[in-house]
Amino acid sequence: MKKEMIVLYISVAILALLVIVGVVLPDSLENITANIQAFITDVFGWYYLILVSILTLVCLYLMLSPLGRLKLGKPDDKPEFSRVTWIAMLFSAGMGIGLVFWGSAEPISHYALSSPTAQEGTDQGILDAMRYTYFHWGIHAWAIYGIVALVLAYFNFRHGERGLISATLKPILGDKVNGVTGKSIDVLAVLATVFGVATTLGFGAVQINGGLSYLFGIPVSIGAQFIIIAIVTVLFMLSAYTGLKKGIKILSNANMGLAGVLFLIMFLVGPTLFILNLFTHSIGTYVQNLVSMSFRIAPLNEDIRGWINSWTIFYWAWWIAWSPFVGIFIARVSRGRTIREFVFAVLFIPSVVGFLWFSTFGGTAIMLEHEGIANISSLATEEALFGVFSQFPLGFVASIIAMILVGTFFITSADSGTYVLGMMTTNGSHSPGNKIMLVWGIMLSTISLVLLYSGGLQALQNTMIVAALPFSIIMGLMTVSLIKALYKEARELGIGKIKQPKVK
Repeated sequence: MKKEMIVLYISVAILALLVIVGVVLPDSLENITANIQAFITDVFGWYYLILVSILTLVCLYLMLSPLGRLKLGKPDDKPEFSRVTWIAMLFSAGMGIGLVFWGSAEPISHYALSSPTAQEGTDQGILDAMRYTYFHWGIHAWAIYGIVALVLAYFNFRHGERGLISATLKPILGDKVNGVTGKSIDVLAVLATVFGVATTLGFGAVQINGGLSYLFGIPVSIGAQFIIIAIVTVLFMLSAYTGLKKGIKILSNANMGLAGVLFLIMFLVGPTLFILNLFTHSIGTYVQNLVSMSFRIAPLNEDIRGWINSWTIFYWAWWIAWSPFVGIFIARVSRGRTIREFVFAVLFIPSVVGFLWFSTFGGTAIMLEHEGIANISSLATEEALFGVFSQFPLGFVASIIAMILVGTFFITSADSGTYVLGMMTTNGSHSPGNKIMLVWGIMLSTISLVLLYSGGLQALQNTMIVAALPFSIIMGLMTVSLIKALYKEARELGIGKIKQPKVK
């Protein structure tokens, strides 16, 4: 067994065992993951909230401090991609399918089905629904991605370390990163990545199936989702074979174009003034309540604590599980950027775009229900967006564009995922072989199908939360490692020192 391939072999063996259990004993897999998930959210909820808040503060500090002048690369390195393409690539990898899937479904759920604070169906419920949706998709989420990407880019491009999670811990662990400890860390990162990406691919397949069901009466079933995933697997493997500068770059720009068209259709034919007012007000309440929301755990109210477990803790775990994948990918395309530019772009640009998206699609869904025009909350989660479109001109066209957009986001997420997993399992190579990427493409699709087969969306969520916990510890260590290395370099370069006036 080649030493540099051991992470691949161990990871594939563990995942193959999970696939066998999922196929042979689907109910057992769902029950086991549900029990572990319940334990983690009950016992470690406080830990997730504190960890994610610390990561957010670290990102903000690095952006504002003199350390922000340091470049992710050598002093003369130039960015590989234009700023527009760079932002499109990180956005497509980071949240594509999720925005489309939850764009209407999350705000309407908070408003009509289970409010985070207020009585369902009230005016205050509208405001609270948007505030918490912003919270779940705002700077905290992007700080999780950003810190992992920042650590990887800094060590890989500035210090020439391999593009592996384990290599970033060298300031703490020393030569242990080259041994069993380092390989174990990389295996955990691979597993977290697989479950995070597979969960998102499952959401994408379910939403495409939901759109076909709502528009054409095709039943929502594991059979239909199998066909959808099989078709998209072929497409994203073709894209992966074309390489980072062709397939992923072209599709990322196409995603942003399609998302822009879909947004403009809904913004213009929907309640435009209501959307703008809701966006503006929600920005203010989001900023005003950011600290209290960040640490809200409801120790004396079981119902509210259940809501926090189901939404906030779920999201923090989802972003953590996705962070190795998104982090490695964003790091790969961010060479030549300064830390300040990187953190600002990663934290704030996608957050504001997401806020506009949720105000438009979620706000419209809430308006329709609040005024008694349509009962969007009664639809299945994956059909909510299509239910909103059906109430407006160009609704059928918008629905078709939405399904195409989910498909292209599906392709870029899986495409990027196979590339990143190839890197992680070939000792950090920036050009993993096509055979390796084929293995990971098939594995991602298979895991996604097995989780859907064993328990649908709930099984996806359960497994992802379980996978996130061990990697969250590694994220904390990566952050410490980065700070230690940055301050060492700052001392060497004299960054941040106050110059003493010369005495004549």
